Amino acid sequence: MATDRRKFLKHLGTSVLLTSASLTSLAAKEENEVRILRAEKRVSPNDKIRIATIGMGIMGYNDTNAALTVPGVEMVGACDLYKGRLEHAKEVYGKNLFTTMDYRELLDRKDIDAIIVATSDNWHSQIAMDAMRKGKAVYSEKPMVHKISQGLEEIRVQKETKMVFQVGSQRVSSIAYRKAKEMYESGAIGKINSIEASFNRQDALGAWQYTIPTDGNIQNVDWARYQANADKKMDFDPKRFFRWRNYREYGTGVAGDLFVHLLTGIHFITGSKGPESIYSIGDLAYWKDGRNVPDVMSAVVRYGETKEHPAFQVTLRVNFISGDGDKTTTKIVGSEGVMDIGGEGESFRIQQNKLAAAPGIGGWDSYFTYTEAEQKLLMDDYNKRYTQEQRTRPKFDPITYSAPDGYNASNDHFANFMDSVRTGKPVVEDAVFGFRAAAPALACNDSYFQNKIIHWDAENMKIVG
Repeated sequence: MATDRRKFLKHLGTSVLLTSASLTSLAAKEENEVRILRAEKRVSPNDKIRIATIGMGIMGYNDTNAALTVPGVEMVGACDLYKGRLEHAKEVYGKNLFTTMDYRELLDRKDIDAIIVATSDNWHSQIAMDAMRKGKAVYSEKPMVHKISQGLEEIRVQKETKMVFQVGSQRVSSIAYRKAKEMYESGAIGKINSIEASFNRQDALGAWQYTIPTDGNIQNVDWARYQANADKKMDFDPKRFFRWRNYREYGTGVAGDLFVHLLTGIHFITGSKGPESIYSIGDLAYWKDGRNVPDVMSAVVRYGETKEHPAFQVTLRVNFISGDGDKTTTKIVGSEGVMDIGGEGESFRIQQNKLAAAPGIGGWDSYFTYTEAEQKLLMDDYNKRYTQEQRTRPKFDPITYSAPDGYNASNDHFANFMDSVRTGKPVVEDAVFGFRAAAPALACNDSYFQNKIIHWDAENMKIVG
């Protein structure tokens, strides 16, 4: 990692230094114009991409709508295990939309090019692999696996089929995250040593207490298919279906749902392949509604020194009953500054701090405990050795960056995916990258439930010991 400030200034360019250290108009708006021009380009009939979404819950609709912002994308089919969502899909996307409760019917259709997998976590890997084997491009919601043991097999299937496969963590497509990566690589904050990343929420819906429909019963839900791959079969419970994130059997808790977003952004900016050790603790502090995963969770994750980065440590936290309110941040701390990325990465702020060239003397120092004669001798020597300039800490104005109003990284993430489907170029978040973010997140669950440190081989993507 370069730490030379001259390299950083050269990277920023003179124009930035003349605009109160703001990168907003100079970078975000210009890049957004390029994005808009790309989106508005004409699409020929041969470029049309027909999609189907499996899992028409919250992310299913959000992902589908984001995909449809890309020119030339057409919604053809939808799958869900609750009849009401299939009926609503026809209300939203047209009465001619093909709907089914068996995802395999979508995979058998020749008029579908790409599949969005937005089911409960326990079905992500199986559906994605089945789709790739059927010749479909796949956009898989995060985490791409429910269990760490599924990762290498899914990667193998993608490599064998050579199908386009992208994981749905939109931070890797965000213009703000891309600019943050540039600033990090330029040496803006010096040598990285620690990162603090967190999601705070104080809201019932944010804590996954989603609304359950009045007709969400066994007659309208294919419960048997839903839990077909579960190790332990349960009697029908609408909470376990409509609020699946709260249960280990179908979801991955706050670690798989939210830690994975934080790790995705961290890996993207730092170029890391992953950590070497993970330890987490948690508690069910407030939302005692039958869930079997924590609502407050913290993890300490250590990244060893590699050719991509120096050693650093990461603290991750999710708090679903935080008096701080709804707040998300990733704070990357280096030897010469800190990069604070707020929210989902719509903006960031860099505050640089640098040591004075001279060591200090006096103040909170043992200096005053010596004899007056010794103090005078030390101070005279200090004054001879260091100028006033060398004793003064340099001051820097903050550097800020904001994406344009209305910018949506999910739209860009789908634009990148569809571009790969059309051209065959590499995706922005492939199976290897996605698994290297998902596995340490899921290892946080393993650490919590097993009460032990998990050791991870990031290069070979496997648990050690």
